[in-house]
Amino acid sequence: MSTKKSLLKEAPLLEVKNLETAFDIDGIDYNAVDNVSFLVKPRQIVGVVGESGCGKSVMSLSIMQLLPKGIGKVKSGEIIFDGINLAKMSESQINKIRGKDVSMIFQEPMTSLNPVFTIGYQLQEVLFNHLKISKQEARQKAIALLKSVGISRPEKIVDEYPHQLSGGMRQRVMIAIAIACQPKLLIADEPTTALDVTVQAQILELLKEIQEVNDMSVILITHDLGVVAEMCDEVIVMYAGKIVERTDVDTLFHNPKHPYTTLLLGAIPKMEETEERLSSIQGIVPSLTNMPKAGCRFANRCPKAMPECFTVTPVLEDVEQGHEVACLLFETSKPREGVR
Repeated sequence: MSTKKSLLKEAPLLEVKNLETAFDIDGIDYNAVDNVSFLVKPRQIVGVVGESGCGKSVMSLSIMQLLPKGIGKVKSGEIIFDGINLAKMSESQINKIRGKDVSMIFQEPMTSLNPVFTIGYQLQEVLFNHLKISKQEARQKAIALLKSVGISRPEKIVDEYPHQLSGGMRQRVMIAIAIACQPKLLIADEPTTALDVTVQAQILELLKEIQEVNDMSVILITHDLGVVAEMCDEVIVMYAGKIVERTDVDTLFHNPKHPYTTLLLGAIPKMEETEERLSSIQGIVPSLTNMPKAGCRFANRCPKAMPECFTVTPVLEDVEQGHEVACLLFETSKPREGVR
């Protein structure tokens, strides 16, 4: 049985239901993630793509319950991980899960790693938080983790500081910290940002290897569709806080439905083409405080927009088996949403 067929029969490891995440700006709540629902199965890699400002990172921080206190909050919805609703847990309860069962690789390792502590200290801190382990055992495990992510001379690196390492090595350290307790779910938020192409390929290969060896599920957040093609089983396309398309990776590349997805794919450089200018999507993602009150949020940038696209909010629904799209061009039987 193929991996994809076996995944279909398994209960989800993570189920996000109608998630709304809001930020308080001048006393008013603005949704950065708006009515988002999706599943992640065991051992599945789910890619989340979209331009900057589409809500990808906020969605991941919502799952981890790491939104900035006093400003960001999960307004409504459920985040069911392994049968437990993370959105209803206290800080002490979530701390027992975060870093152990659900872990995250952040965008920029230089700002995520603490500059005043050694690499070994930061690795061992995770181990002490979740495992009953001695200092000597923790040090040996830290060295073993560094070795497992391809860092040479781990016995020396364990006593060095983040600024002494290259960008690629810092990213490997972040991966080592994230997998220290063998989590069931790993969230990787732009794990290859600011790395050169050769190092990017090495990091992605490492992530894939770790995922396979440890049978982890992965949510891979990226703006690079080439990475998605290489790594993912399923893809979620987000725009302005909403999911606009969701399907398996092969279908997305060979039969995209939403105009936004089509434009994203059209902007990828192709080796066989000799165009002097790359395709681009006109306009920008609307800001939190400037979201359309009704209609499709992509309408003012969409080359296929119809008059009703500006007044009727499309519903995410199946247009084919396992292929969901939120677009009036593909609407079927579901009732339309009114003004939100």
